[in-house]
Amino acid sequence: MNLSIVIPLLNEQESLPELHNWIVKVMQTHNYSYEILFIDDGSTDASWKVISKLSHENPNVKGIRFLRNYGKSQALHAGFSKAQGDVVITMDADLQDSPDEIPELFRLITEDNYDLISGWKKKRYDSVVAKNIPSKLFNWAARKTSGVHLNDFNCGLKAYKNIVIKNIEVSGEMHRYIPVLAKNAGFGKIGEKVVIHQARKYGSSKFGMSRFINGFLDLITIWFLSTFGKRPMHLFGLLGSIMFVIGFLFAFYLGIDKLFINTSGRLITERPQFYLSLTAMLIGTQLFLAGFLGEIILRTKNNEERYKISEVL
Repeated sequence: MNLSIVIPLLNEQESLPELHNWIVKVMQTHNYSYEILFIDDGSTDASWKVISKLSHENPNVKGIRFLRNYGKSQALHAGFSKAQGDVVITMDADLQDSPDEIPELFRLITEDNYDLISGWKKKRYDSVVAKNIPSKLFNWAARKTSGVHLNDFNCGLKAYKNIVIKNIEVSGEMHRYIPVLAKNAGFGKIGEKVVIHQARKYGSSKFGMSRFINGFLDLITIWFLSTFGKRPMHLFGLLGSIMFVIGFLFAFYLGIDKLFINTSGRLITERPQFYLSLTAMLIGTQLFLAGFLGEIILRTKNNEERYKISEVL
């Protein structure tokens, strides 16, 4: 199969028929073998009924329905696990991503041998204050932290080799950082393509300003995981050892001072420096134990159930 098109969605009943017809037109024009995977992330409108109808009319349409809203990352994870195409395209269901971009994305993966191509919405039709400015700040921070030089990490329109999506773990709200996850997994040929961004035709955006706050928090998480995720002892153990040694040396100095220098002075427990050294040793011990426990958890963790599926087409 040439293409798997993975489309996570939440309450997009109006846009789904038009999006489906547009994708089918592109597929037929270029004679691609394809599948469309709609992932209904707990919609409360008639989205699943529309998907069921489309699946009945078109055998290339498949659907996964969550029991409730679990988030875009979980929807992508479910779609990736089912995708069979040599090239996997992700796009949003709100018609702001153009299916006409798919042939060029497909060419970049198959002919230019990119592992991943990320869309760049260079000209946006979103609110400048609510989305554009926060998005620029977010992308700048992501570039500096991750070392992946993309202009638009959060663009939903991306293309992947199948092997990429089968070897990355998209969890939490890490869908923004799939290029970073791919890089950390060893897929180094990551490119970017300017794509058309269209104004929303139906409904309203499901994301508010909170997504940027969550995005920055996730950025810190992915930096930590990519740097120390496989070796937490290297961070916590190092910091803990430094803190413990500082506290111990301070306490040793206080002991020498009391025994041999200021023998008639105050009790050592009456000096505030004693409690500073004791606190440093306690914090150091706790950090060391945190790293040790992190190593144990890393080696014994089990994959937990992250979402529940109610129906599959």
